[in-house]
Amino acid sequence: MPPVTTALIVANVALFLLQSVVPGLVVPFALWPLATASLGQDVSFMPWQVVTYAFLHGSLLHLAFNMFALYMFGGAIERVFGPRRYALFYFVSVVSAAATQLIVAALSGGIYPTVGASGGVFGLLLAYGMYFPHNRVMLLFPPIPLPARVFVTLYALIELFLGVTGSQEGVAHFAHLGGMIGGYLLLRFWRASPRRPVR
Repeated sequence: MPPVTTALIVANVALFLLQSVVPGLVVPFALWPLATASLGQDVSFMPWQVVTYAFLHGSLLHLAFNMFALYMFGGAIERVFGPRRYALFYFVSVVSAAATQLIVAALSGGIYPTVGASGGVFGLLLAYGMYFPHNRVMLLFPPIPLPARVFVTLYALIELFLGVTGSQEGVAHFAHLGGMIGGYLLLRFWRASPRRPVR
């Protein structure tokens, strides 16, 4: 497995284990809405949260799902981009997911924290669909193999539907889409820029 993908998985697992020992770690490092900045020191938005939230997870299943996706899609994309560009792409997806979630929270008035690497993972998912469009990806339910570009498109539409309808509470669907959008815009920028070695 490539080095940056390995480091990200190790960091996420290590911080999840630390969470179990120090539960209060989630409060200052989860992503809180901008409206909480005036509520006090314990529950408040801070700039570093747009990155740190992506290393925290709500449950073992949440962590396992994200790390499996990071392993499945991240390694292939890191081999295409190289370590530096891959790391930049991942964190741009994470930050764009955070920005999207902050906007959604401001519009909805919700006061709740967001955690999880899903924003970065969805950016990688988009890149995988663009660079390996014909590779087969197996759905979990039902177990049907689909071309990667069909899988990515279907997943994005499901996320949009669930986000608009609010039929699956407790999941930041628009943040997932924000990760995809941020990743897509960065890819478009790179393709429009003169080629320079970045490995």
